[in-house]
Amino acid sequence: MLDKIIHFSIHNKFIIGLFTLFLVAVGIYSVSTLPIDALPDITNNQVQIITTSPKLATQEVEQFITYPIEQSVKSIPEVLELRSISRFGLSVITVVFEENTDIYWARTQITERLKEAEELIPTGAGSPVLAPVSTGLGEIYQYVVFPQKGYEDKYDATELRTIQDWIIKPQLIGTKGVAEVNTLGGMLKQYEIAVSPDKLKSMNTTITEIFDALEVNNENTGGAYIDKKPYAYFIRGVGMVSSIDDIKKVVVKNQNGIPILIRDVADVRIGSSIRYGAVTKDGKGEEVSGMVMMLKGENSGQVVERVKAKMEQIKKSLPKGVSIEPFMDRSRLVDKAIKTVQTNLIEGALIVIFILVLLLGNWRAGLVVASVIPLSLLFAISMMKLFGVSGNLMSLGAIDFGLIVDGAVIIVEAIIHRIQHLNKGKLSRQEMDYEVYSAATKIRSSAAFGEIIILIVYLPILALTGIEGKMFGPMAQTVSFAILGAFLLSLTYVPMMSALALSKETGHKRNISDRIIDKLQSWYAPLLERAIRMRVAVVAIAASLFLAAIIVFNSLGGEFIPTLDEGDVATHLIIASGSSLSQEVDATLKAERILKSKFPEIKMIVAKIGSAEIPTDPM
Repeated sequence: MLDKIIHFSIHNKFIIGLFTLFLVAVGIYSVSTLPIDALPDITNNQVQIITTSPKLATQEVEQFITYPIEQSVKSIPEVLELRSISRFGLSVITVVFEENTDIYWARTQITERLKEAEELIPTGAGSPVLAPVSTGLGEIYQYVVFPQKGYEDKYDATELRTIQDWIIKPQLIGTKGVAEVNTLGGMLKQYEIAVSPDKLKSMNTTITEIFDALEVNNENTGGAYIDKKPYAYFIRGVGMVSSIDDIKKVVVKNQNGIPILIRDVADVRIGSSIRYGAVTKDGKGEEVSGMVMMLKGENSGQVVERVKAKMEQIKKSLPKGVSIEPFMDRSRLVDKAIKTVQTNLIEGALIVIFILVLLLGNWRAGLVVASVIPLSLLFAISMMKLFGVSGNLMSLGAIDFGLIVDGAVIIVEAIIHRIQHLNKGKLSRQEMDYEVYSAATKIRSSAAFGEIIILIVYLPILALTGIEGKMFGPMAQTVSFAILGAFLLSLTYVPMMSALALSKETGHKRNISDRIIDKLQSWYAPLLERAIRMRVAVVAIAASLFLAAIIVFNSLGGEFIPTLDEGDVATHLIIASGSSLSQEVDATLKAERILKSKFPEIKMIVAKIGSAEIPTDPM
């Protein structure tokens, strides 16, 4: 079978050339569309159920919200794990599914079960919602909204939060690949009605009557239409409040023909809802932060570029005196990681090419073998695109060019050796094709066996599951794709190019590679003879080195992932348990001022306190 493939490739050079060009085209397209990230996403297949209930303490949250929801979703098929966190005013339940489960099917199943659970949750205790379709690495872009110098008095925390919620967030959510925009910090604007107990008593009014009056007086209604020729008059009752004055004029009840209004028993003003988080920056005060969450499975680099382009449009629509500044951009880390991979790949390829040309003693043969490197890489990236493997430090960084060119080196070296020992003068095209075929077929089985052994080594890694499989599986897949591509190229492309590019002159002239090999052989031959005579000592030394390596390996320690220098430093400020949010804000601002004064090299400090609007990370 292999002989027939080699024969076809040598005698159908044009077809093999077209296939090679097709590989290049598909590879270039795959490079431009391959999902790129710094590290593989090891987040399991999960759906989070979030319920906020400011009225309930931790015990009530567990009893009235968390437990009923857990019982409802526990029987969903393909559920592997169910865990929850209950604390004051918040319940977060994480449902982990099997890896092959469709995430949207899982969310549909949970949504159906939540309808049952809502019947068991007390009225007004909270409504469970699903977290965005994102992962642990989904926060790809974070920014702060703050007033420019001189506008601090005009834009307080409430105004900044309103700008984030009504101007910035709606535009960002429409960006392709964005699952959600999470907000942290600021004050959520609300209309407050501060009821006076004394006035209620004097007016013989109850708080229930005020609730009922506000509910029934804050809605628009319709009454069909009146047919009055030649026109139809549509009836519409407008009662939706739109200002503080509208709220003040709401009628609570009529007492002896005199209407009692909200303003008669309460003070109406603008306030804010209870908040559970805050954001500070550079020790200057509170600001508002936005976190762009990427849709699961999207290309982080492309999504970040879309977000940054959208941000430039949003800046034009901001009120005068308000600015947006990013403080976390995933593309910077991705660019650094990819630059590292590119540098390593280019340097490795150049070293391999130099060694090949030097030791083969034939620059044409060296270039033929070296050309297998980019072609195998393009083949591997095409397969990564096809099988959904993302490009990152673990996958692309694992490619070994020495393994890739191994088969091509064996074939080309065999062809050169055969031609140089013919002593026929210059070969014709037919003779060259025959000699290439003869040399390649004699050595091809040995080369194929070596490449198959290398592929078998990676089979245990491909069998890994869970976090280990997500971390190391892409590495094994990428290397296997590259070796498979090199194997196919050594059967087709390398014999074809050898017949075209290698010199048809027979005979051999000694060159620098021969002198290098002779020198190395002069050192190696006596060493080999001595090792054969001292078999026991050599085996003992090898066994001792192996045992020493095991001891050293066990004492090395290890890390879960490689250390990455993102250019940022993350610190965790721990404050006494039971401290109020305002106390935490004051302590954080003080810490920021100290850091800025002690370390002038610091460009920016952003602190996040408490939980965001969507508390996907409740801890």
